[in-house]
Amino acid sequence: MLIHPWDAASEEEALAFVRASEFGHLIASGRGRDVPVVVPTQFLLADASTVLLHLARPNPVWAAIEENPAVLLSLAGDWAYVRGAWKALPGTGEDPRLGIPTTYYAAVQLVCHAEIVDDAEGKAEILRAQLARLDHGLADPAEHRRSLPGIRGLRLSIQKIDGKFKYGGNADEAHRRYVAERLAERGGPGDEAARAHLLRRLG
Repeated sequence: MLIHPWDAASEEEALAFVRASEFGHLIASGRGRDVPVVVPTQFLLADASTVLLHLARPNPVWAAIEENPAVLLSLAGDWAYVRGAWKALPGTGEDPRLGIPTTYYAAVQLVCHAEIVDDAEGKAEILRAQLARLDHGLADPAEHRRSLPGIRGLRLSIQKIDGKFKYGGNADEAHRRYVAERLAERGGPGDEAARAHLLRRLG
């Protein structure tokens, strides 16, 4: 993805967004395919260099990963449409009709090496880690030994992190604060999250 210098995220900022989301699209290109396999999935960012997840055994992604273990995990969110008129500050002579609309959003892409986990204990360990994050008080995954053959685990080693936080970083503070006020007034889906990113990145 295109990342302008003013939109670039630090590794820490990008991973914080990944950790807060933990849902994205796993993309496996395989070899010689017309299109990649894309799987929307929940996952766990186990640490700064490891992602854990599991998927059903019939999932078509496995063949693509076996062909080529280089995969991409893509996340995007906290988006809000920014009206063109919001780009013009009142009292400055700027014409609201000439304002250029845009969309604010956050996006992180993790380039990873995928390792398939097929042994029962390895799959149970991945499930334990995910449940520790998401759902306490359940039986240990090993108690579902009859169901474990129906899934396969994945351990993704993060090789590269690309983070983009497109929240008006190319505009001056006055214009960005004016947009923040408009987002607060509108209060639509995504506006609060986008406004928080905008103000946070003002420093």
